[in-house]
Amino acid sequence: MTSAIKNTRPMPKAGVLNIAAYVPGKESVEGVAKVYKLSSNETAVGPSPHAIEAYRYLSDNLYTYPDGQVYELRKAIAEAHGLNIDNILCGNGSDELLGLLCQTYLAPGDETIITEHGFAIYKIQTQAAGGVPVTVKEKDERVDVDAILAAVNDKTKIVFIANPANPTGTYLPMEEVRRLHAGLPQNVLLVLDAAYAEYVRRNDYAAGIELVSDSENVVMTRTFSKIYGLPALRIGWMYAPLHVIDAVGRIRGPFNMNSAAIAAGAAAIQDRAHLETAVSFTDHWLNWLTEELTKLGLRVTPSVTNFLLIHFPDEKGKTADEADAWLSARGYILRRVGGYGFPNALRMTVGTEEANRGVVAALTEFIK
Repeated sequence: MTSAIKNTRPMPKAGVLNIAAYVPGKESVEGVAKVYKLSSNETAVGPSPHAIEAYRYLSDNLYTYPDGQVYELRKAIAEAHGLNIDNILCGNGSDELLGLLCQTYLAPGDETIITEHGFAIYKIQTQAAGGVPVTVKEKDERVDVDAILAAVNDKTKIVFIANPANPTGTYLPMEEVRRLHAGLPQNVLLVLDAAYAEYVRRNDYAAGIELVSDSENVVMTRTFSKIYGLPALRIGWMYAPLHVIDAVGRIRGPFNMNSAAIAAGAAAIQDRAHLETAVSFTDHWLNWLTEELTKLGLRVTPSVTNFLLIHFPDEKGKTADEADAWLSARGYILRRVGGYGFPNALRMTVGTEEANRGVVAALTEFIK
């Protein structure tokens, strides 16, 4: 049968149909008019007014191509973080950049290392490039450096670390990241996905900028989809050694970012006051939610991000499946994370005050 199909229509290359497609969080519930979407880690504060203004301004200039070098955005990022602009490459979300890294550095059969609760896109992009994802165990819902180092072999080409991690919300102290880097062969690329870095307020955390500056095999990726509130525009960037920028730039699309994204991103990263407002708001409600959910007898993984991993009892009537159905019926959409190794947990984005209080009230009723 397979050979007959091959003769009658084009077939994807070997391995593509073995990839489990990424499934985003739910956005609606049938029969429920008002919903609170708390499944995609979007900021409840929204984007900077300056970013919105910059986006609207571009509506009169849609007939020209965007700047292929993304200069204004790269310049704004460089100034905000004190970086060399030549070491910055922007993309259509950090997802695109992660995929470009795999396309650039993986040959068929090469291996990447990901952790058991790691972001699904690492595995997808590895397989799309013909590589082999090697999954290692985490320890207490945190990245285990020793487990990663034990998995490294001659086929290893990339190690992916989400720091902070999704969906757990935990983080790896910079001392541990440096220990991981020191234990890797120099030809292995360490990719630090710091999508939630702006939320972290811990003295022992660093996004990886200094490590990239001091190394030839470290890349840090960041996004405007989280704290900057611009997921609709798909804005990502990476900070990397010049040889990595050069190599990835050779296969990057010539106009992989649109003009509105460039303008809005540049405006957003310059609005420090809005950023601090988002951090303060999230920190307050993250702590409140953790306390209130813990009072209900639910275990909450300590988080440094804008989301929480809530664990439910393995008891009929109180499971994550049943809690999800209960919440959805009341308009509260959380994220199922069975595919990430947590079959009895839900991930909740910090939402508006109304949404946060509503979830706690609904779960209080559910638990009783």
